[in-house]
Order: sequence, then C-alpha cells, then structure tokens
Amino acid sequence: MNTLIELYDERPIENVLASEVFRPERTVFLCPPAVAQDKRQRDVLQSYFRHKGLNSELVFLESSMYNADKVALQLRSLAEKYPDAVVDITGGTDAALFACGKVSAECGLPAFTYSRKRRCFFGIHNAPFEGDLPCTVEHRVEDCFLMAGGKMRQGRVNNAILSKYAASFRSFFDLYLQNRDEWASAVTYFQRVSQNDSGLKITAPYSVGGNVEANERLLYGLQKIGFLSGVSVANGKVSFAFRDEQVRTWLRDVGSVLELFVYQTCLESGLFSDVRTSAVVDWEGKNARDDVTNEIDVMAMKGILPVFISCKTCAVATEALNELAILRDRFGGKGAVAAIVTTKPCRSIMRNRAAELNIDVIDFSDLKNGKLQERLVGMLRED
Repeated sequence: MNTLIELYDERPIENVLASEVFRPERTVFLCPPAVAQDKRQRDVLQSYFRHKGLNSELVFLESSMYNADKVALQLRSLAEKYPDAVVDITGGTDAALFACGKVSAECGLPAFTYSRKRRCFFGIHNAPFEGDLPCTVEHRVEDCFLMAGGKMRQGRVNNAILSKYAASFRSFFDLYLQNRDEWASAVTYFQRVSQNDSGLKITAPYSVGGNVEANERLLYGLQKIGFLSGVSVANGKVSFAFRDEQVRTWLRDVGSVLELFVYQTCLESGLFSDVRTSAVVDWEGKNARDDVTNEIDVMAMKGILPVFISCKTCAVATEALNELAILRDRFGGKGAVAAIVTTKPCRSIMRNRAAELNIDVIDFSDLKNGKLQERLVGMLRED
C-alpha cells in the first residue's frame, strides 16, 4: 500500500503498528485539533518513525473525531486524492469507526483491523492482503517509551554487562531465601563496612554500629557463588573482597537480589523478545534535569505486548500498586500486563486492590515453591 489512513488513538501502539508492518509511502492521521495543532505530539510520531527506520511521509489532518459525518467527508476526500489509500480501523472513536464503515461501503475504501488477542491483522473490506496476516513485529522496551513521548534513561544497572553474572543470579536468590529474615541486617552490614572510598577489599569488625553483625553463613555462601572472595572470620574481625564494583552495589541494596532473579527468570522463560531491569523512563523525553522520571524494576516485551513488573522485598502497599498501574497505562496502554512480585505474603486487602487495577500479585509462596515462571506464563495466556 502507498497511503495508510490512521484514526488517531490515545493508545500509542494503535497509531504506529500498521505503519511498522506495511511501511507505506505516507501515513495520514485523522486526529483531534489538539493533536494536529500540537507540535510536540507530531514530533513524537516523527521521532518514533525515524527510530524504527520508517520513511513514511506523515500527514496530520484535523478532524471532529466525534462527528461521523465530518469524518466521512474527510475520508471521501482522501479516497479521491489517494486512490491507493487503505484505512486502519484498529483505533479511533466510535464515530470515526462508523464513518469508516459507511465510506468503505459507499466507495470501496479498503479497511482492515488488528486483533491483539490473536496477534493478526484482519481484512474488513477490500483488504490489500488475503485472509489473516500475523503480526511479526517485536518491540524493545525503549520502543514503548518512545511511541508514548518518553525516553529510556540509564538506570542503576548496566543491562549490557548482566550476562557475565547470569549464572549466579538464581543461587544469589537462593541465598536470599535462606537468609530472608536477616537480609536487611546483612545489607546494612555491607553498607557500613564499605563506604564510598573503601575499595573492594574489606577488613572490618565482626560487629558494627553496636547491633549489626556479620552473617557468616551468608558471607561464605556469597563466596561460593563467586560474589565474594577471601572470606575470613576470626578474632572478631571479618575480611573479604567484593568481586567488583557492580557486585558491591548489589550487596549494598536490599532489593537488587529480587530484581535480578525476576530479570533472569524472564530471560530463561523464553517468553520475551526483550527484558530490562532498572528501566528508567523520562516522561518528557528531553533528558532535562527537572523531567519526571520513574524506574520500572523489570520490564519485558512479548512481541508488541509490554509487561511491567514491580519488585518488593517489603509488604505490598497501595502506593506501589497505584504507581505501577499509572506507568502501565501511560506507556503500555490497553492490553499491557502488570505484576507486582513480593517476598512477603500479600494481604487479602492488597490482593483485592491489585485485582481492581488488573495487576497480578506474585508473592512469597510462589517464589518459595519455584512458581515464578509458571505465574509469568499464566499472566500472558489471556493477553
């Protein structure tokens, strides 16, 4: 097809997916005045198309999206101007869809739609393809942010280096489970004995700060998985060396162990085309110091389906659920999946609140029984 007509939708994926698949020479957006006149919103789409290597000419036409007669008038004009035009009716308002049906029946304007559940495009009338057309597009995490006007910033973790630690992540989490009740205290110990200028080699008292003591079992366990070396506990002194700065950072942070385990489980599941931990989204996409940012502990993509995962080594709180729902809706849209993973049992009241927000809860019982991957599969089964 040479000309694709899109009915502008608040869900970013609806505006770009067909162009990514069919790569038309031009994409014409019928959109509300607020969009057509807003340079930033137009620039968002222009930037995303360039990011995806699409050379389509983008045309933005103001339309009264709740007035079917006016939309129909514009569609007739577009069909006359571009005889090769095809309209995608996946997005848009009910009035715009009604207008498309009317014009398509009148003048044979080809129309198609996309089914999220079946991941296929379907011809509605005179479609330029036979039968159903599977969508083979696979998005990366940054694509979701970009199409919604945001941008991915560097988070706490350099994902590019994680593969060299991957073999240890599951054992790291097993150590956490074995020492769960003392984990916060153990992290506090690492924090206190390894100040910013202390380097990787540590010699410290067995007890610091009065009541924070070294966890010998954990120290030797961390040495066994290669995160520490040279562990020695004798005469009230503790000596060891961190593997490197990255491991030092993880052992000084309470939540890293869970995030890394969830990240690795997502990778090993084979379900996802892209997985990131510590995915920081800049809402405005300007990299300005005062831009609003949020961190998503683990984010994964299954084709074009985004999955937002919040990891908590504390009890689930309403604020955490609300923040996760906002991020999912803003940068994932309809159909996106969200889950909160906690190493604490989740109370019924929080489970009910999560269900209201359409957020899956994976708690300590699932993790203890090795059901994280099974739960991930179940989340995606009915997407």
